[in-house]
Amino acid sequence: MTHFQTGIHPQSEEFVANKAAADALTAKLQTRMAQAIGGGAARLRERHRARGKLLVRDRIDRVIDPGTAFLELSPLAAWGQYGGDVNAAGIVTGIGMVYGQPVTIIANDATVKGGSFFHETVKKHARAQEIAEANRLPCLYLVDCGGAYLPEQDRVFPDRDHFGNAFYRQCQMSAQGLPQISVVFGGCTAGGAYIPALSDQVIMVRGNARIHLGGPSIVKVAINEDIDGETLGGAEMHTSISGVSDHLVENEDEGLALARRLLRDVNVPRKEVAVDAVTTPCHPASDIGGIISADAKTPYDVREILLRLVDNSDFQQFKPDWGETLVCATARIHGMKVGILGNNGALLSESALKAAHFISLCNQRGIPLLFLQNITGFMVGSEAERGGIAKNSAKMVYAMATARVPRLTVIVGGSYGAGNYGMCGRGFRPDFLFAWPTAKLATMSADIATNVLLELRQNNLRLPEATQADLDQIQADTCAQYGEQSDPYYATSRLWDDGIITPEQTRDVLGLCLSLVLSRPDPRGFTPVFRM
Repeated sequence: MTHFQTGIHPQSEEFVANKAAADALTAKLQTRMAQAIGGGAARLRERHRARGKLLVRDRIDRVIDPGTAFLELSPLAAWGQYGGDVNAAGIVTGIGMVYGQPVTIIANDATVKGGSFFHETVKKHARAQEIAEANRLPCLYLVDCGGAYLPEQDRVFPDRDHFGNAFYRQCQMSAQGLPQISVVFGGCTAGGAYIPALSDQVIMVRGNARIHLGGPSIVKVAINEDIDGETLGGAEMHTSISGVSDHLVENEDEGLALARRLLRDVNVPRKEVAVDAVTTPCHPASDIGGIISADAKTPYDVREILLRLVDNSDFQQFKPDWGETLVCATARIHGMKVGILGNNGALLSESALKAAHFISLCNQRGIPLLFLQNITGFMVGSEAERGGIAKNSAKMVYAMATARVPRLTVIVGGSYGAGNYGMCGRGFRPDFLFAWPTAKLATMSADIATNVLLELRQNNLRLPEATQADLDQIQADTCAQYGEQSDPYYATSRLWDDGIITPEQTRDVLGLCLSLVLSRPDPRGFTPVFRM
């Protein structure tokens, strides 16, 4: 049982100021989310409906079990790019329950550039498949796709992790016994045709669904054949003549109902999850906005977040009196045990060694890990180097990188430099990674980056002596660059996380993720306990 008691006073001036700043960030997130999930322009949505088609999120609502959650991934992908015209990267991905089993759903939004694939669309599609494969989930593709967006072809088509990678993943999952099922609602042209063609079972909607490697215009240019889209690749032809489609349905509701029945009959066994009695935290998550300092340079105690995140506000600290800049603790979230690492300052040698020990213990005992990032990095300076920070930080990184238990990460504040790596950043492939609106992600802070670049310019003997105007320009440019690129929306737009969530949502999101990662088959092997 934790002996840590909250020191937060909601009536204090500091709390009120912090809460006001956090509420403004939440309002900003809600506004941007509303735009992102709205899909294409109103006229495009109306034209979509006029064709007898449902909007993409309405399709998902009809597929998943009534009253159950849908864990949507990266809803702000491509935010702020392409002139703001590619909301959610033109695709909706996430995990929902169908007849009581989790299913990965990948659904094109034809109201956004005809469902075409941009660079971020490909990344989002493949990330959903990566999660499906790792967690042994069937995939349901709700296809309404115009293939690759041709002006983006160099960022979509040729590389290892481009569009072809999505097809490779689909083949691999099918070979592993993870069902791949497609419902086709609209056009599937060129690369888009392979999503249903590579599926184990295909459903097509009469009148609207089409599959063809080359549309009528390409056929005309290539072989001088005049043909309309329905004759070339319509649902009736593919179901009764080519055999590309397995089922012909009259409308979208019928197709979605059939998809549910097909998924009901698949057999992907899952592990039983041990869940203790679930108790809510003793302190409200709404307090978190008042705890996190509006000024990122002002510290706060991460244990105050734990009190508002874990069951019964109860956590058992590991080595609480040593390596105090890193809090390590075991607790339960929605009844599931988890080992938590949260930053309370820069990572010192003692903190890194403590982390390596704690991670290996959790790994040995099969306890999943949760990293709460608010980190400037590992300690620098002569004293730290003499104390072996390079080797000791490497021990933490090694223990984290080789842990076989599930790993979840939430960026709650700063995520800078090697601290991002040690605390299981994107490069170390956590099972899920989310960010709060307060997140900042960069190699270093703008202030430090500016000072480094100014010093380099002043000491560069190959250039004329820097004028004050030169130095002022460097400072302005660096602050602008780091201000833009460390913003959480810049990161989530490029899928450096799985989405921005609010502190109030975090406990439930983590509960959904824990239930997924804990119900997949056990990892093989074991790792011995690390000791100093």
